[in-house]
This record gives sequence, structure tokens and C-alpha cells, in this order.
Amino acid sequence: MMQNRIKQLRKSRGYSINELSMKAGISKSYLSYIERGIQQNPSLFILSKLASSLGTTVEDLLEENQHPKKEVKHLDEEWIELFTEAINQGITKKDFSLYLEFIKFRNQH
Repeated sequence: MMQNRIKQLRKSRGYSINELSMKAGISKSYLSYIERGIQQNPSLFILSKLASSLGTTVEDLLEENQHPKKEVKHLDEEWIELFTEAINQGITKKDFSLYLEFIKFRNQH
């Protein structure tokens, strides 16, 4: 459910309710209502602000069946070198996330 996904992402990012509400520009009480399922139909505008603050998409927040992410047990040396080079060249997590979204889009079309 949406409220569980928002709470899960908030916690995985290390945000308190107060921190996420400030990042998203919504009240702490409203965010709490969403997470507890009291507010079940927040507007797309609010969901967009939350998704952006959590580094995800509205679709991800609304997706009913979240598949657990596979745990990465080992990255080979080549992957580590690629990530290191990307970081050294100034690529941020947000840049990388946008690039992944582009690849997903391109592969679907």
C-alpha cells in the first residue's frame, strides 16, 4: 500500500517524518496521516513532492506489489571501477537515478 511504501522509503533514506515533511514542503501532521493511512487519497501534487524528495517516482509510490530488491552480495572489480569513475567525474545519485529511468524508458519503447 502507498502509505507503507512511503514509510519504507523514508526510513531507508534515513529521514524522520519531520525531515521528509520539510524536504517535501508539506506539514508533518499531513505526512503522518498519509503514512498511517488516515489520509488515503493525497493529491498527485503531494505525491509528486514526496516522490521527488524520496528520489523515486509517483508510480513507484502507488505500485501495489513491490518486489523485494535482490541483495547485492558482491560487485566485481569492473563495476566498482565504473562506479568510482562516475563518482570522480561528478555523477550524483540523482543523475544516476535519472539515467536508469531513461534506460528503462528506452527499453520499453
